[in-house]
Amino acid sequence: HVLAGRHVVTITPTASGKTLCYNGPVLSHILQDHSTRALYLFPTKALAQDQLAELLTLTARLEEHASIGAHTYDGDTPQDARRAVRGRAHLVLTNPDMLHSGILPHHPRWAKLFENLRYVVIDELHAYRGVFGSHLANILRRLKRVCAHYGSAPVFICSSATIANPKELAEGLTGEAVELVARNGAPRGEKIFVLVNPPVVNPQLGIRRSYVAETRRVATMFLKRRLQVIVFAQSRLLTEVLTTYLKDACRRLPGGAEAIRGYRGGYLPVRRRDIERGLRAGTVSGVVSTSALELGIDIGALDVCVMAGYPGTVAATWQRAGRAGRRNTRSAAIMVASSGPIDQFIVQHPDYFFEGSPEHALINPDNLQILLDHIKCAAFELPFAPDEQFGQEDLQAVLGLLREEGFVDLVDDAWHWMHESYPADAVSLRSVSSDNFVVVDVSDETTIIGEVDFSAATSTLFEQAIYLVEGKQYQVDRLEFDRRKAYVRPVDSDYYTDAITYTKVTVLEEFDRLHALRDAPGAVADLEDADAAAGCHGEVHVVSRVVGFKKIKFYTNENVGSGELDLPEQEMHTTAYWLQLSRGLVDSLPFAGDDRRDGIVGLGFALRQVAQLLLMCDRHDIGLAIHGEESRQVAMRASTSPPTAEEEEPTIFVYDNYPGGIGFSEPLFGLHYRLLADTRALIERCPCESGCPACVGPVGETGPRAKAVALALLLGLA
Repeated sequence: HVLAGRHVVTITPTASGKTLCYNGPVLSHILQDHSTRALYLFPTKALAQDQLAELLTLTARLEEHASIGAHTYDGDTPQDARRAVRGRAHLVLTNPDMLHSGILPHHPRWAKLFENLRYVVIDELHAYRGVFGSHLANILRRLKRVCAHYGSAPVFICSSATIANPKELAEGLTGEAVELVARNGAPRGEKIFVLVNPPVVNPQLGIRRSYVAETRRVATMFLKRRLQVIVFAQSRLLTEVLTTYLKDACRRLPGGAEAIRGYRGGYLPVRRRDIERGLRAGTVSGVVSTSALELGIDIGALDVCVMAGYPGTVAATWQRAGRAGRRNTRSAAIMVASSGPIDQFIVQHPDYFFEGSPEHALINPDNLQILLDHIKCAAFELPFAPDEQFGQEDLQAVLGLLREEGFVDLVDDAWHWMHESYPADAVSLRSVSSDNFVVVDVSDETTIIGEVDFSAATSTLFEQAIYLVEGKQYQVDRLEFDRRKAYVRPVDSDYYTDAITYTKVTVLEEFDRLHALRDAPGAVADLEDADAAAGCHGEVHVVSRVVGFKKIKFYTNENVGSGELDLPEQEMHTTAYWLQLSRGLVDSLPFAGDDRRDGIVGLGFALRQVAQLLLMCDRHDIGLAIHGEESRQVAMRASTSPPTAEEEEPTIFVYDNYPGGIGFSEPLFGLHYRLLADTRALIERCPCESGCPACVGPVGETGPRAKAVALALLLGLA
């Protein structure tokens, strides 16, 4: 396909040799035509550096035929080396961020690349979902404009791990018809896959043994047998907690606690490279990681993968499992289930995981907020012609709006950039803000020990927070929000901290509404209003704020203290599905006010879990907020936005957790009736008495009547 000039996407499991699918034809074409250039895109700098080493091995073998220059180009590339890369590199390995801000806006300097650009390789295609993928689709639109300006039309070669819609995703990203190659002939070593469900320790409350403790036990069992283990955790905090536990458990083993490392975003690059080398060399026997090691960085032949909780998607689970046994060796993958509804569903219905389809990777390149940013960038790079298109929106109308704001103007029948700003700097591809916070250790001398992205800073770096780096504890003495700095000092603490976040949602516009009619047996019979609730879809304003924190003791999980915080709000406009309960239904329930509130909270907990299963999305893709009469005082304390008329009736919001929305709330609205039915089935079939983490949430958080109230509400909606 590639040699015939067709765009292609290959989909194969981890470590199946898919890099040869693009290196082979690209290098072959360079040998035939030495002027040929290729651009390789990787989602991270680390992955580009890792793949460069493999590529240099290949090009060295071809030295007798031709000298082929392969170089990375990223934020770490020295200034004096950048000129050489622009002029001499046949293969430029970079990432979307650098293409967006460091290459496309300076395309005249890259004329030699763009004039001869024959191939664009997009590795780890499955990583480009949600906001990141939507940004990349627009960056590739800009790339194609620049290529056309220089007279080239590159072939796109995409490579993906297993997802449900690789062809659709590749076509959505590139804007081209793509050929799918999905047959895998690579040899694989035997893999044993085990689902572990921790035992029930309190049948009445449905409480199981801590999955964190069970993960520690399972991982330690393998480490004691001198096997190399990778443990995946669901959050940065849990990564640090498990690193601490495993270091403690392995102090008397060969290599001691130093052979156990943590790995996550926010570590400095030198620390991450050291951990990767240790894994390849075998001096690191165990590593606890977030999804940061899910991508294809070479970390050698690991023996065992242990997952602390279900990763959230079938695709991510297989991707993580593939990190063990990558070199045709026998390996094991163990998923330790938490008490949550989705984890319990997976262990009780293993066919959903082993036989079901992986998830769809969704993008929305025409999200107005994202599209507008990239139209500005594209106008900066090259003038827009009057008949040109950029996405599905009316480009001429958008450019007209930008003219009113002083960004562009119509000169000589073309739209030219007129503003003094550099638009690429204002766009963050991976988060709401591009500003990272640096963490500074002030104990001996001022030393930067890590970075935290903007969205996580208020929940991680508040004053008195315990900041963990590979199990080492630091306490935050001071957070300078405006300067994006947190100052910390080492401490010896027996607890860690967890932020308490309040989220408030305000309806901006309702797009559509469905009513839940009470026509089922057992429905509340004495309501005058036949509409017990409404399912709605629309645009919302979400305000989140960290209002306090808890001190959680290591090992026992006891709450040993708390504190209040006053930190800046974070806000976004997005889309949401919401369930608006009628005041008549809620008031008719034979429960006290506090019990009703607990039941609504429990219903929201269950709705979100079922929504995640129905949408086949990651848990981070959707957010939950619950509003009602009982929450108004909290809302007023936690947000500058006053309650709206929509909050007169208790409302459960499930919103797209990305600015502008990314396409989950609308299909969830379409599944309104199934969502209610499946949530009712989840709660009814749960064997607990009063509610548990597998249905409406832990009794300690939602109260002893939450399950009964949630069921009564659902019966009233039937």
